[in-house]
Amino acid sequence: MLKITVPGVMLHDPRTDRIWRIKETQLTLEHSLVSLSKWESKWHKPFLNQKITADEFNDYVRCMTLTQNVDPNVYAGITADVRKQIEDYMDDPMTAAVIKDDPSSRGGSQFITSDLIYYWMVALRIPFECQKWHLNRLLTLIRITSIEQKPKKKMSTAENMRRHHDTNAARRAARKH
Repeated sequence: MLKITVPGVMLHDPRTDRIWRIKETQLTLEHSLVSLSKWESKWHKPFLNQKITADEFNDYVRCMTLTQNVDPNVYAGITADVRKQIEDYMDDPMTAAVIKDDPSSRGGSQFITSDLIYYWMVALRIPFECQKWHLNRLLTLIRITSIEQKPKKKMSTAENMRRHHDTNAARRAARKH
């Protein structure tokens, strides 16, 4: 969860020549699968690892907002500093887990959408309460669960022979005593 302050500013809409003031506003944000799903249902395109416009980013901030009854114009007042805070929060892994990339895993040719993440959760039996977790933490859990559920690699013939040899040697030594 991130708490930010969007500063009070004067805004001008050149299309309507309207000027208005936005009061300083505190927002509580959560970068989660729920937020991602809301945004993708509106924009009908993947959000993760894609180029998005400033308007699309501000709308994603709206989707992340947990604060109630926020003036919709507040999002137009997001400054570069506030955007940096939000991006840093979104990039934070939110976990101590480190996963080394598996060279045998598939490449990144697949777009990751909220629907795909929900599928992974169902396939891996991850409870839906996790949809409210920080998105990076949820994706890490999905990766760890996938890795742990993979079948263990079979021993090579040489490893299998060495194991049998060691077992037989231990049995012979036990019979002598």
